[in-house]
Amino acid sequence: MSGSSTNPAHDAAFAETYRSLHSLANAYMRRFPNAATLQATALIHEAYLKLAHEAKAFADPDHFVRTAALAMRQILVDHARARQSQKRGGGVEQVTLDGNEIAMPGGVDVLLIHDALLRLQEWDPRQAQIVELRCFLGLSVAETAQNLHISEATVKRDWAMARAWLVRELKAR
Repeated sequence: MSGSSTNPAHDAAFAETYRSLHSLANAYMRRFPNAATLQATALIHEAYLKLAHEAKAFADPDHFVRTAALAMRQILVDHARARQSQKRGGGVEQVTLDGNEIAMPGGVDVLLIHDALLRLQEWDPRQAQIVELRCFLGLSVAETAQNLHISEATVKRDWAMARAWLVRELKAR
């Protein structure tokens, strides 16, 4: 490898980041089966570029997961908006939020979920994070508590409130 300027620490960090993003992307793609036109690999690459462009220092691995989850959600929203504009509103991505105690018959438009989460974040940022981690990444109560550094009881209480709020918001649309 003469003439090559590789940095083993950077390579190891990239490999770990890529594995983490791949795991998150797979979770997102399971949650958004109707986003089949966006492949997991494309989602990973776009998220990595977005995270690298921001050049944030992550406080810990949990901070990385939360930031990557938000980046992937934004990419999926952008993807859904692009598809919607291409089809003049006829091809809105639909998602189902079942499996995490929120079930909406026939699925929910990913753009409606995004807009609802933005409103929830204004009202209660922690509840919005809990919804994102539970619904979008499929984390359990224990995993969510660990990621946010709060108790499981707090996650359960906030999850119940956020779930009720989100269902009400989505049904009102």
